[in-house]
Amino acid sequence: MTLLSRLYGVRPALRHQVRVRRDVKIPAADGVRLLATHYYPADLDRPPLVLLRSPYGRGNALDRLPALLAERGYQVLYQSLRGTAGSGGHFDGFVIDPADGDGTLSWLRAQPWFGGELATWGASYLGFVQWELAAREIPEWKIALIQDAPSSFAERFMYPGGAFATGNALGWVQLVERMFTSGYGIARQMAGLVGAARRLTRATLTLPLVEADQALTGHLVPWFRDWVGHSPAEPYWASTDHRANVARMPPVVHLQGGWHDFFLPGMLADHAALLAAGRSVRLLVGPWGHGRGLYTREGLADALAALDATLLGRQAPSGVRLFVTGAGRWIDVPAWPPAHQPTPWFLHPGGGLSRTRHDGHAAPSRYRYDPTDPTPTIGGTQVGLSAGAKDNRSVEARADVLTFTTTPLGEDVEAVGPVRVRLHARSANPHVDYFARICDVDTRGRSVNVCDGIVRLHEPGDIRVADIDLWPMAHRFRRGHRIRLQVSSGAHPRFGRNPGTGEPLATGQGLRASQHEIFHDHHNPSALWLPLMSGAS
Repeated sequence: MTLLSRLYGVRPALRHQVRVRRDVKIPAADGVRLLATHYYPADLDRPPLVLLRSPYGRGNALDRLPALLAERGYQVLYQSLRGTAGSGGHFDGFVIDPADGDGTLSWLRAQPWFGGELATWGASYLGFVQWELAAREIPEWKIALIQDAPSSFAERFMYPGGAFATGNALGWVQLVERMFTSGYGIARQMAGLVGAARRLTRATLTLPLVEADQALTGHLVPWFRDWVGHSPAEPYWASTDHRANVARMPPVVHLQGGWHDFFLPGMLADHAALLAAGRSVRLLVGPWGHGRGLYTREGLADALAALDATLLGRQAPSGVRLFVTGAGRWIDVPAWPPAHQPTPWFLHPGGGLSRTRHDGHAAPSRYRYDPTDPTPTIGGTQVGLSAGAKDNRSVEARADVLTFTTTPLGEDVEAVGPVRVRLHARSANPHVDYFARICDVDTRGRSVNVCDGIVRLHEPGDIRVADIDLWPMAHRFRRGHRIRLQVSSGAHPRFGRNPGTGEPLATGQGLRASQHEIFHDHHNPSALWLPLMSGAS
């Protein structure tokens, strides 16, 4: 572990010998037996404890963090949630049984080695369970370190903009299936990657969509069928919505996200809610996709500094720290979002994008969307290794994608904050999606995605207004580069294709193509709003 500490620049001043107790049995409140691994420094009496709760197994690569923490003088209890890695009970997707948290806390308080100070840590699912833990009062809880995990699951992850996140939902089904069937062994999981992308692609095109789980895994996955069968407004999702728990979160919360993480908008909403609830919150956002910030020098060092400050009385990082893509630098700002000026860039006929509004009449730009050949997406906020900043030229060459591009910039343009697009659009089909993506086009013509968003419409009308909230950004468009806006009606499979029929998402089997017009005249000024930093161009 010394090598790992050195690699990430987080070597402790005093290194402790680590001991491990495996297969520790913990009774949940309903009697189900949960298994955990207990790491502890051999020479310390009742040091602070860090609790990690996970469905992803123990004794694998994720054990790097518990051992590293124990070397620094912390105890770590690494628990497998019910129905996973030897723990009893039934795993139910993102529905967390409250008996797990209740039983674990009661058991922990009875242990002679527990010193009464508790921290929680974890990324993705390990962060989401921390929000559920706050359903009860926990006076021992001093700090929560949450990475890439929001308090609510439905709106911003499963149905962003009203479109179902087909690729990400099925990608996670495939990930969990590979873990469960491999016995959590890394070698067998890696072997399971062979052909996985091809199987996932086929499954995302399954009709009816409710049967995509069986197409992917060979069997029914009940929680996937619940996801696709319930709209965000239905009561089913209340069991995965922990926003009301904000008032019971610990006094200090460390939030870490990535610009290409699908959970980022939800985490930023949580950041605001935590501050409003009087919590001390540190926010760090890096240039990462989902789950990739944990083992980075910046991400790990910042989280450890917050942990040490809270439990060991050291100086704590505060405020907001952001990585500015395109500039390759970190900035510290007092708040999210920082002071900025929402500045419009207007769409023009012929594919132009300009700070000046088109003055006069102009024919709309047109394209046809066909769900039998859905518009694909590259990079962005996808599950897996394909996420992140990618060259988009192959997508932009398609006839069902419009692009609007500035002339080469005369000076740097730096935008940090929320991003939105308003399209004035017409289609005879009331059941349509509008997808918008911002790209940075370099001097060689390479078009790299920065952020994107989608909205699903159902109401009929002539020229409709489509307001799209994109993922936020902190990006510098360099002098000589161009800003590009993509407009289309799909980004499959990140956002599942819109069948265009209005049938129920789960059971519909029809597919209907649609013609689209995007207006950019004086009376219908479609535009992109970028959050220009104070003093920026």
